[in-house]
Amino acid sequence: MFFVNTRRDVSFLVKGLVVATALGALTACSEEKKAEAPDVVRPVKVTEVAAPDQGRKLEYSGSVRARTEMNLGFRVAGKITERLVDIGQRVRPGDALARLDAVDYQLAVRRAEADLAAAQKQAEITELAKRRADSLYSKNIASRSDMEQATLAYDQAVSSRQSAISALEQARNQVAYTDLKSDQNGIVTAVSADIGQVVSAGNPVISVAVDGGKEVQIAVPEMDVAQFSAGKTVKARFWSTSDLALDGKVREVAGSADAQSRTFAVRVSLSEDPRVLLGMTATIEATEDNASPTWSIPLAALGKKEGQSVVWIVDREKGTVSSRSVTVAEFSDSGVRISRGLAKGDLIVSAGTQFMREDMKVKLPETVASRFGSVSSLTTASVAP
Repeated sequence: MFFVNTRRDVSFLVKGLVVATALGALTACSEEKKAEAPDVVRPVKVTEVAAPDQGRKLEYSGSVRARTEMNLGFRVAGKITERLVDIGQRVRPGDALARLDAVDYQLAVRRAEADLAAAQKQAEITELAKRRADSLYSKNIASRSDMEQATLAYDQAVSSRQSAISALEQARNQVAYTDLKSDQNGIVTAVSADIGQVVSAGNPVISVAVDGGKEVQIAVPEMDVAQFSAGKTVKARFWSTSDLALDGKVREVAGSADAQSRTFAVRVSLSEDPRVLLGMTATIEATEDNASPTWSIPLAALGKKEGQSVVWIVDREKGTVSSRSVTVAEFSDSGVRISRGLAKGDLIVSAGTQFMREDMKVKLPETVASRFGSVSSLTTASVAP
């Protein structure tokens, strides 16, 4: 009985040794495979940092306008009978632009002429009476009172005649005012009233842009109006011609905001160029005053590490990444602007920063790997995982 139990114990012992040996072999094999397994190389999307911007760029669109624009209207009221110009037509001093019905004003001239004729006759009659009274007074036939009354009557008649002359001149002027004329060289830009319309004196009828300097008027919101001051140099670009860029200078900044848009009107004077036409759409480009250089990067390139803003820099020779602390200047529609921590030519991870760790090996896109050491302006490349 003791012998059998002993044999059974030996059998169990042998089986345990075999199992332990097998498990040890498996563990050693697993560790060997694990040691031989290569590190994971993660494909990344990268961005090459361009040269820093000299401050935030301000861009506002506007239209080309004449520096001086006249809104012309009749100096008298009446019904328009003729419009002699169209929009876009050039005019010169003295050219008639529109006419009113002048019949009533011509009748006023006739009445003034008749009043002047009557006043002239009255002056002649009183002049004769004054001479007769002077003669009789000198001969002591008439009294001094009669002579003085005759003199006063003559003076009154002369004054009435002068008044009639002025009334006639005024009536003739009224007739002349029924013709609306230009007094400057320019181009008709707008017609506010047409044939058959009754207008009051001074109501705008024709607008004329005077030849000379041209300007671009833009609307600037209150958060940026402080960046525009009289004399500031800006750049003007035009939608119609991509290669046309002119230097401009801020001439005027409105002192109050528009009641509806709550923006400030800014007028920018342009240098002379025959390619610039009235009504063209232009974009005014300006930079912030006293701004420090900043680098613009995609928002996805910005990460967090231990509570600090970081970007992951790619070592082009080793093919690894490392974090670098940066200072965020501001966020913009196109990404984020960095004021410190970057340099021109840095290659940064622009997507998937949450998966990065120190000295992790990464796989660069072929388009980037083939030009190691080159620098371009904000070139972005990607590779499919």
